[in-house]
Amino acid sequence: MSVDEAWVNDTLPGQNFGARVELVLSATNHLLNTRNFPRYVAQVLQGVNAVATKLERTTQPFTGVVPAELKRRVDSVNLNRPLPDTAAALEELESVYLRDAIYFHDVKYASHLNCPVVIPALVGETILSAVNSSMDTWDQSAGATMIERRLIDWAAERLHLGPAADGVFTSGGSQSNLQALLIARNRAVADLRQDPARTGSRLPSLLEGLRIFASADSHFSIKKSASMLGLGFDSIISVPCTPDHRMDPAALAEALSEAYDAGLRPMAVIATAGTTDFGAVDPLTEIADLAHAYGSWFHIDAAYGGGLMVSGRYRHLLEGTRRADSVTVDFHKTFFQPVSSSALLVRDSSMLQHVTYYADYLNPESAASNEVPNQVDKSLQTTRRFDALKLWLTLRIMGADAIGALFDEAIDLAARVGSALAADEDFELAGEPQLSTLVFRYRPLVPGPSPSILGADFDEASTFNGAVRLPENTADQVNPAIRAAIFASGQAVVAGTTVAGRHYLKLTLLNAEATLEDINEIIELLRCTGAQLLAHSTTTGESA
Repeated sequence: MSVDEAWVNDTLPGQNFGARVELVLSATNHLLNTRNFPRYVAQVLQGVNAVATKLERTTQPFTGVVPAELKRRVDSVNLNRPLPDTAAALEELESVYLRDAIYFHDVKYASHLNCPVVIPALVGETILSAVNSSMDTWDQSAGATMIERRLIDWAAERLHLGPAADGVFTSGGSQSNLQALLIARNRAVADLRQDPARTGSRLPSLLEGLRIFASADSHFSIKKSASMLGLGFDSIISVPCTPDHRMDPAALAEALSEAYDAGLRPMAVIATAGTTDFGAVDPLTEIADLAHAYGSWFHIDAAYGGGLMVSGRYRHLLEGTRRADSVTVDFHKTFFQPVSSSALLVRDSSMLQHVTYYADYLNPESAASNEVPNQVDKSLQTTRRFDALKLWLTLRIMGADAIGALFDEAIDLAARVGSALAADEDFELAGEPQLSTLVFRYRPLVPGPSPSILGADFDEASTFNGAVRLPENTADQVNPAIRAAIFASGQAVVAGTTVAGRHYLKLTLLNAEATLEDINEIIELLRCTGAQLLAHSTTTGESA
């Protein structure tokens, strides 16, 4: 390699020429190219070995490290002084990240919708990161574009969306939901502008009467999307759920009728296939009937439940997706893919034109007319990773049925754990498990009445053979404390939520290798921790 002396003097002032040449030459040794491929292989293998060694030695999902300690370690790193080699950098990374990472593959991780990932997808991650295709235009992606498009077709076929379906990969369910609502908004606005009285009306004035209908248990990204689209939080009409946490079609019918009679336009109806807390799948067909009766865009948020499309035993729960105008699917949840990997699918490909923008320097309209497949025409993102490759290799190496079997195992395990919790006098189950989540709380029978426990009032507590159920207010204090104490110990990671204003614990099960015995160990840990907190509060009079 030759280095132009004048260029170096202009761009790297303050160094002598020889030092500057040495710096440039050294830097080029880190570029991925044919000259450096041995270095690439060696260094990537060092990283793989570091992760493999860590996984082999990890015995629990978390260390319990506190934020202040990790901040101290990270802040002590001098980013302006590089380390001598990859081995030294990986040794440092052990201290600032790997040692205290939260490991989703561990059977005692049962908190959020984070899945253990399959190895074929990690192979895909290695390839896509190195080749570094950008999915915005054909001249940056070529075959990657065709693979993504084929996977979109495959998913649309599984969801029975019909021959005109299309879609695009996204960063996650929140972005997929945002894009679906953007399409629904622009579609509604386009219809409104057909009215001669609205000719020339600016967008803000057209949004005033638009409304979105979603269940009380829908994902928070629906409200967030409404705000980002200029509709505001109050454009969301929350539809009550039945006791099993599914949207109530009768309540939806009433809400749609009231809005229509008030001169409002039902822009979109959002059903959920797998709510975050209860895994509830709304009655999709009934909701579709109501949405279409009012000319509303019908979107299904199947970020969680989308994995049912490859299930061997529970695929029927997605009956009704054929009626959807759009569907969100997160492959990084129930397809066991690394983050990020999601998609938005639409039944009518022409609807994607509502998010299309042409730029002469990137995707000129002439390219579209010449049928150049630029994916940016369909996407909210410009630069975008080839995340579809992970799912492609997973399907080609494992097959769809194997992915579905992993999800089926998680659903079956949740059912067995639910039965055990329902029979356990120390816990209350908030509802029957529907997918792979369980919402419950520690609320044991205690000797009573005894006002010594946190000064609790037992008048409203149920009595069982001389014992009473732990009062609601006490349970509200002790359950978040149980979760925090267990997280601090690192022995397990569980989630928390609220139901009707009361505090509950939650298990999210997505690990096909977890057994009933593994989850029972978590439950025993919850029980023992709760008993210790109650005993301490009884002795000291402090809150749990």
